[in-house]
This record gives sequence, C-alpha cells and structure tokens, in this order.
Amino acid sequence: MEKKGLLAFFAVYLSLFPIAAFGSDGVIRIGVLNDQSSVFADSTGAGSVLAARMAAEEFGNKIGDMPIEVISADHQNKPDVGSNIARRWFDLEKVDVIVDLGNSAVALAVNEIAREKNKAIVVSAGGSTALTGKACSPNTIHWTYDTWSQSYAIGSALVKAGYPTWFFITADYTFGYNLRDETTAVVLKQGGKVLGSVRHPINSSDFSSFLLQAQSSGAKMVALANGGADTANAIKQAREFQLHKAGLGIVGLSTMITDIHALGLETTQGLFVTETFYWDLNDGTRAWSKKWGDRNNQRKPTMMQAGVYAGVLHYLKAVKALGKPDDGRQVVAKMKELKTDDPLFGQGYIRPNGRKIHDQYVFRVKSPDKSKSPWDYYELVSKTSGEESFLPLKDSGCALVH
Repeated sequence: MEKKGLLAFFAVYLSLFPIAAFGSDGVIRIGVLNDQSSVFADSTGAGSVLAARMAAEEFGNKIGDMPIEVISADHQNKPDVGSNIARRWFDLEKVDVIVDLGNSAVALAVNEIAREKNKAIVVSAGGSTALTGKACSPNTIHWTYDTWSQSYAIGSALVKAGYPTWFFITADYTFGYNLRDETTAVVLKQGGKVLGSVRHPINSSDFSSFLLQAQSSGAKMVALANGGADTANAIKQAREFQLHKAGLGIVGLSTMITDIHALGLETTQGLFVTETFYWDLNDGTRAWSKKWGDRNNQRKPTMMQAGVYAGVLHYLKAVKALGKPDDGRQVVAKMKELKTDDPLFGQGYIRPNGRKIHDQYVFRVKSPDKSKSPWDYYELVSKTSGEESFLPLKDSGCALVH
C-alpha cells in the first residue's frame, strides 16, 4: 500500500472510534461544575467544592506520584455554558473527571461530551433518570438520587399514609417533568389519583395562583416538583395561605435541608421530604458532617454535597487501583467493579448502567418544640432499600445492560 493510501486508511480507522486521552500530565484533576450563584447554589455550590476537596484530602491530596487538584466553575444553569466549560476543561485544562452537575439539562449535555472525549463524570445533583436510561454512558456514574427514586419513596409512603389525591406544581424543565410524571405513576399504582398539575418557570417568585388552584382542586397532597429557591418560595407561600389549616399536606419532591434551614421550622413543620442522606442518621454521618460544617460556618450538608464527597472518594479509589486517571471508561468500569463503602451512604454498589444503589428515606419536618439543637429538623417516616428505591435495571432502557 502506498504511503498516502496507508495514511488515509489509518485516518478512517481512527475516526470510527472515540478519541481517548493519550498519555498523562501526572495530575489527577477534578472539576466541580455546578450552580454557584443562583437557585441551586445553597444545595450544591461552594459546599460541593468543599466536599470534593475533603475526599481528596482522604488520600493526602496525592495518589502515588500524582497530585490531586480540585477546580470549580459556575454553569449558571445553562447547558451551553456548562458544555463550553466542560470542553475547555477536557481539551485545554486536562480535567479527568467532572462532578456534581446540578441541573439535568446541563448534566445530560456534559454526559455526551464526556462520552466523546472519553472522560469520566460523577453526577450528584442532576436528577434525570435518562442518565442511566436512554442516555446512559460507559463514562458516567449517577450517584446520589434520581427523579424515579424520589418519586417512588415518597409516593408509596404518602398514599399509604392517607393522602390518596394529589396536585402537582411543576418546574417547567426536564427535572420538574420527570419528578411529576414519575411520582404520578407511583401514586396511580398505589391506587391514588392526580387531580391537577400546573407548570412554572425556573426562578419563580410568586406561587399564589398555583397554590390557589391546588387548594380548589380538592387534593389532599400538594406536590412540589421543583427544587432550590423555587421549592423554598412555594413552601413559604403555602404557609402564608394556610394550606395546612385546610387539611392539605405538602411534599417537596426535591427539598433539601438547606431549604428547611432558610425558611425555619415554623414555616416548614409537617412538610414531607425524601432524601438519601441526612447528617443525623448515624455516627458516620454525624462525624463527617461536623468536619464539613467546621469549615462551612457550622452548616450541615445536603444529600447532593454528601454525594459529591462519596462519589469523588470512590472515583479516587478506582484511580488508585488502576494507577492512572486518563481513560474515563476504564476508571468508570473500575468504579463499577469495586464495592462502594463510605461513612455517608454505607456499603453499596454501582449497577452496569451507572446507577449507584443505596437506601432512600422519607422524613417529616419537626415542629419547633421537637427540635433539640440547630439543624435537628427531621423525624424518620420510612426507609426503602436501595434495590427497591431505584428503577429496576431491566426497565432502565440502557444499552449497557445488554
């Protein structure tokens, strides 16, 4: 074969395969990409960056001769901004893994870029089940929760607890739709009914008309299929409208402990929430949360921030086992091979589609007189095992399963 023909052959051959990272710059570089200035900044933001750094510190900020660096950026809840940052990090700044990725639209966009660049991502705050379903990737781990797990745990528990009729107030983007649709399916399966649903734009300040529609529907449960400041605003206004005195229950399908803290127990008492982590669950969660809080104004972490710590910790264990971070698929495959074990989520494992498995909890927010100390906000309603909490693998629609 002539030289030109041989070069052409190899050009075509290489184009058939994703470009992998060749060689190493000798640094394990972790990028925390999340909302640091808007609706989800309190539940992820700088607290997630701190969590990633604490995981790196567990290894002495070094594995072998490779130092560990943690950098961060604000995606502003915009997929184009998040995508541009991810490409720059992967192409120019030699970032090996991107973590957190709150906002499902951003997470799904970066999911495809990581697949293309053969880098790893560990999603803690993005909730879309598509990440382990139709958009699943051999480069992606979905750690803390997803909309199916949130919906299943809370829907099952509350219909059984005497709330058979529901009304949804839904954020007008992918995350909100998933929460609404998947909770609806659970409610109907349990024999309940959905009496109505309304949508609102992200960063809404006025929920009065939506709450009045919910009250007039006759539903027993008002489900907030949104997150961050949107959830907080809706909860506050529901209290002002005294929906609780009309006998309506309120459930935050993605409510964080930071929302409860910001609003106070007087406003949030009786609210139902579902989480995979709570700082006061056991000795391990309490000890780590104290260390985190000592470096963050004595606050307590959200489940998303806890997920960043645990996910980065397991990522680094996989890198240590492999001896290098450069091939994202190899690292993710090793993460799936190794059993997970950390003080925040306990022992678990990762399914072939990238779904991390651990228990799910339903809590009810305490009244002020029952809270014994700062951040003592939850009483346990129910616990669902990891195997039951997440969408069955056979139903995921992920090509990696086969």
